[in-house]
Amino acid sequence: MNRTIGPLLQLRAAALLGLAALAVSPITGWSKPVAATNNPPARLKVDDSPLRHEVKAATSYAPIIKKVAPSVVNIYSTLTVHEQAMPFLNDPMWRRFFGDEFGDQGRPHTFHERGLGSGVIVSPDGYILTANHVVEGADKVKVSLASGEKEFDAKVVGTDPATDTAVLKVEGHDFPAITLADSDKLEVGDLVLAVGNPFAVGQTVTMGIVSGLARGGFGINNYENFIQTDAAINPGNSGGALVDAEGRLVGINTAIFSRSGGNQGVGFAVPINMAHYVMERLIREGKVTRGYLGLSLQPDVTPELARQFGLPGVEGALVTSVQPDSPAAGAGAREGDFVIEFNGHKVMDMRQLRLLVSQTAPGTKVSLKLLRDGKEKTLALTLGTMPDDLMAQGSRAQPAPQHSHSDMDSLDGVEVADLGDLDASTRRQAEIPKSVQGAYVTSVAPDSNSAEAGLKAGDVIVAINREPVSSANEAVALSDKAKGDTILLRVWRGGSNGGGGMLYLTVDNAKRK
Repeated sequence: MNRTIGPLLQLRAAALLGLAALAVSPITGWSKPVAATNNPPARLKVDDSPLRHEVKAATSYAPIIKKVAPSVVNIYSTLTVHEQAMPFLNDPMWRRFFGDEFGDQGRPHTFHERGLGSGVIVSPDGYILTANHVVEGADKVKVSLASGEKEFDAKVVGTDPATDTAVLKVEGHDFPAITLADSDKLEVGDLVLAVGNPFAVGQTVTMGIVSGLARGGFGINNYENFIQTDAAINPGNSGGALVDAEGRLVGINTAIFSRSGGNQGVGFAVPINMAHYVMERLIREGKVTRGYLGLSLQPDVTPELARQFGLPGVEGALVTSVQPDSPAAGAGAREGDFVIEFNGHKVMDMRQLRLLVSQTAPGTKVSLKLLRDGKEKTLALTLGTMPDDLMAQGSRAQPAPQHSHSDMDSLDGVEVADLGDLDASTRRQAEIPKSVQGAYVTSVAPDSNSAEAGLKAGDVIVAINREPVSSANEAVALSDKAKGDTILLRVWRGGSNGGGGMLYLTVDNAKRK
């Protein structure tokens, strides 16, 4: 079944003095190499030693905060908004009858939105890390030191919405730069402190622990590998520092889960290792280029899917399709391969593989260890560059056509139609590629096993029990002869801007609803 986030309201921890809803989808794609910029490289202080784990009662964290506080700044952004007037107010006929009764309401209006966030100085020459949504679309960005004595005009060096990371630069020298830790060495239970400017009350410190690691799948960012903490994070904290018990930067605070809009003990930070990778590329290239394999991957590998493919477990990434002419295709990757290792790193799931690839530079020679038909195989390839044209993909439900339905017996409650029977409008909205063949799902009974498995109207069934489907009648015939407790479906599911992809679903065939 498809995972759901639950009833919690997802909220940014504050770019504006208010609350911003989040809904960003995963991305894939190609892009051309980027020329180097004239930005000077960042001179960072890094301490990647693991945190000492001696348990002792602390009477005060004041010495740590005295070291960290000067590095955390307030960020003020200004966005100019041009509001269109109601066009009918400028209509001569309207003004003939009503004159200037409505005054300036017929003219365009310009106003300024002001936002508040936090940032962290990471180099003595003035590079600052913050959250992208703190400065997104801003015309002007100002930075004030924690002491409030100095304010600077800031240049936006670059932004990466995919990780909600931005890099600013202020002119000067000898800024109080924070020390960076190795966030990969964090452990659940480690003490952390969040530093920022919530609700513009002034620099505030809250304490908690690392509640979880490698959190993702929320749709907050396209690349999610969050540190979860119960240290209080509120509007205005966005872009601020999450530091360990030694005062080293481990994350950039970015979001909260909340029903009320305020802190409820579930906050998220972008790990500093990810933010550091992004920052280096923004400074050097002006944008982030990411490695590209050319694989479409199964969102979740269930125990039943693992059994269908003869896998030893669910830890790994199942390949649902291979992009033609991609690095993976050239290396011999196939649909149904199960990736268990990328360049020596164990792969736990699809999301981790995407993260590992995204943080490996294009042109890097890598190895891919996988299982195929129960046997281990290693592929060698050179990563391509992720495309730009698919960077804003998202999923959406597809409308069902109005005619030509066939009922499927063993897949009770599912109705399908030939792709050729779709009217032009439905085909256009569904954005089904010409290369996709199968049976278009027009409806799925909500109380059926297929609905429970995650099949949706708008999906295209391309294979049943690994036998290809080319028409609605063929889908019905294969469904009729399907035996066993489980039916394996290979499905193409559309998304906005051509962002569809293949996935596998297992439908319970043992008990009928």
